[in-house]
Amino acid sequence: MSAILFGLLAALGWGGADFTGGLASRRMGALRAVLFSELAGFVLLLAALSIYRDPFLSPRSLLSAFSAGAIGTLGLLTLYQAMTTGKMSIAAPVSALLAAALPVLYNSLTEGLPKLTQLVGFALALASIWLVTQAEGETHPHLEHLSDLRLPFLSGIGFGVYFILMHRVAQEATLWPMVASRSGGMLLLGLALLVVQRQPLRIERADWRIVAFSGALDVTGNLFFILASQSGRVDLAAVLSSLFPGVTVLLAWLVLKEQLSNSQRLGILVSLLAIGLMTI
Repeated sequence: MSAILFGLLAALGWGGADFTGGLASRRMGALRAVLFSELAGFVLLLAALSIYRDPFLSPRSLLSAFSAGAIGTLGLLTLYQAMTTGKMSIAAPVSALLAAALPVLYNSLTEGLPKLTQLVGFALALASIWLVTQAEGETHPHLEHLSDLRLPFLSGIGFGVYFILMHRVAQEATLWPMVASRSGGMLLLGLALLVVQRQPLRIERADWRIVAFSGALDVTGNLFFILASQSGRVDLAAVLSSLFPGVTVLLAWLVLKEQLSNSQRLGILVSLLAIGLMTI
């Protein structure tokens, strides 16, 4: 039961981080917003390490966590590119579905299949992710070319590999895996800004508040995902954590007064049913 609770709290943290990160992206651009929210979270983690004595990682696990952060960030950049060049209504759900499905496949091969009710819950959760990422007027997206799936597919693999690697490293420690993974992500984002986009690494002082808040929420999501991984199977932790788009949609509805499409309402209801089945 603790794995389910932690997984849902991870979804809340990541959903809130996506919402506030989206607001920050409107002010300073997506890459810069993500980089500085990562930096804010990194500082928060260092402060936490000064209070909580966490076992240091072995060199192999340190490399795995660093690689997980870089791969997850590469998945994020690939998703941004997919949304820019293709249909957002296809890119976002395909990426999210694969990110959740990959740990399910991995755990089935390494630890065996979960209970039937949990399998049904997983299927409904994946369906809810697709539904909740469909905006008004995009409830019936069509695929023009198979190549449109290439970037979302790569993005989903990046997120899925992040889940799996962090689950393995989380068995050794709690905070150090997040520090190492965030270091890998920041390095990749910094290089993307400096080399690819050639943008200066600075933001206005007034933007730090929302960036810091987004970073704190992202750290919270990562912490609860690690706790969920330590408490149970990685497939359960990954699927529940991947429900975060529903949180982002609900926050946009509550705070920005954005209208929910019929598919988004249905997706939220289906996610609640999925959660209920996974707790049986």
